[in-house]
Amino acid sequence: MSVIRARLPAGTPLELWWQDEARVGQKNTAPRRWARKGRRPSAPKDQRTASAYIFGAICPEKGKGAGLVLPRCDSEAMNLHLVEISRSVAPSAHAVLILDGAGWHTAHDLVVPDNITLLPLPPCTPELNPVENVWQFMRDNWLGDRIFDTYEDILDQCCEAWNKLIVQPWTIMSLGLREWACRL
Repeated sequence: MSVIRARLPAGTPLELWWQDEARVGQKNTAPRRWARKGRRPSAPKDQRTASAYIFGAICPEKGKGAGLVLPRCDSEAMNLHLVEISRSVAPSAHAVLILDGAGWHTAHDLVVPDNITLLPLPPCTPELNPVENVWQFMRDNWLGDRIFDTYEDILDQCCEAWNKLIVQPWTIMSLGLREWACRL
């Protein structure tokens, strides 16, 4: 963090953002269900394969987020997401965007806005990224255990779920704050 601060004008506020992607589609997850002992609750299961990706980023300290629902995970989609995150960073602030090592996060054609610095997580450490908790929360509450009728339905439900999350800054804070990260 001190290396990033050294490259910025003195007094520039830093925002710590976390980023990840989640696939949502007709091959959906089944959340936990209560059932009487000895019984198996039924759960809908779709065999179709249409899906979309939620590109999501959160700033837990501020309780805000930036997201897009896109058809693919690639550097073009990541570029769009970086622009969206850049718009959400407070004026005159600089964002440190922590993300995993996916290929589209380090692609040669990635265009990183001036108010963002990318900081990769160590390999094979998804447990360090609080956006993983966001995906679990969204699946448990809004996206899991359902059959999507069409591709447009997938897009609509993903957008609706993300928008429900964004208007709940306390939920973003609860899911995303990490004591060790706040001390940076």
